[in-house]
Amino acid sequence: MEYVESNINLENPDPNKMSTAIKSGVTSQRFDHFKGLSMVLLGAVLWGVSGTAAQVLFQRYGFNPGWLVTVRMTVAGLLLLVGISMKSGLMHTISVWKNKQDALQLVLFGIIGLLGVQYSYFAVIRYGNAATGTMLQYMGPIFITIYVALRQRRMPGISQLAAVSLAFAGAFLLVTNGNVHSFSISPLAVFWGLISAITLAFYSLYPQNLLQKYGSANIVGWAMLIGGIGMSFITPPWHFTGHSSLGTWWLVGFVVLFGTLIAFYVYIASLKYISASEASLLSCGEPLSASILAVAVLHVQMGLPSMIGGLCVLVTVTLLARKGSVE
Repeated sequence: MEYVESNINLENPDPNKMSTAIKSGVTSQRFDHFKGLSMVLLGAVLWGVSGTAAQVLFQRYGFNPGWLVTVRMTVAGLLLLVGISMKSGLMHTISVWKNKQDALQLVLFGIIGLLGVQYSYFAVIRYGNAATGTMLQYMGPIFITIYVALRQRRMPGISQLAAVSLAFAGAFLLVTNGNVHSFSISPLAVFWGLISAITLAFYSLYPQNLLQKYGSANIVGWAMLIGGIGMSFITPPWHFTGHSSLGTWWLVGFVVLFGTLIAFYVYIASLKYISASEASLLSCGEPLSASILAVAVLHVQMGLPSMIGGLCVLVTVTLLARKGSVE
């Protein structure tokens, strides 16, 4: 816009030039908005595909979810921090550690938030499948709505209550496939799915102050590295179990680079061009892509009640995002 304005004579404005400048500015804004939408969709699809890749590693090749979380978070965190240091300087990258309170918050965010949501999500996939795991994780905004209502000591609005009810009905159909007497997936998958949704809510709410002070990429990079180091005390990266082959290591590389590093980076970068509500809406591409791949590639059986339940969860996320409840 600065270049366009410098070509306009303010004393004797040329209507044609002004019209061209305005059109150019509008076109630029539209392009940036489209770029932001494309970036968040790319990140969501990469997350969904990486969940399916992880399911293959766990269920076909015997990989340990804890080991994959350790490697995924450590490598992606290191690469992200190196990239930030090269772009903004080392002092900017380590600035969060100069404040004890912020450093403590970062450690808690890395362990409870990022590690919690990463491990619980992979645990759902290990005991269930990527489609169900992603759908259950997307109940996170429901817990955000409940938390905000309790903190502000007020009842949610009618539309929010309707959305919460719809989400719980959807989750019920998703885990039972419409049969009230049994689960359609492992109870362990249901347990870890709920933990995943709760940790996702914590992950979304807790670090807001840190993100504003130090930047999203910087905080996520450190949180990934902290979570990876924390997980290595339980499942060290050298304690590998599973079938090792060129194909499996390609899948591991995809999960680490595309499903973690690139997916998180493009999602964070998209927030420069679009609102958090739009990002939340479009991130629904993750469960959709995971479900399509699970059915088409892994031949996961999802009955009509389960599909309706998943749709209810997605509709809920959409409703809450439009109301601004997930920001």
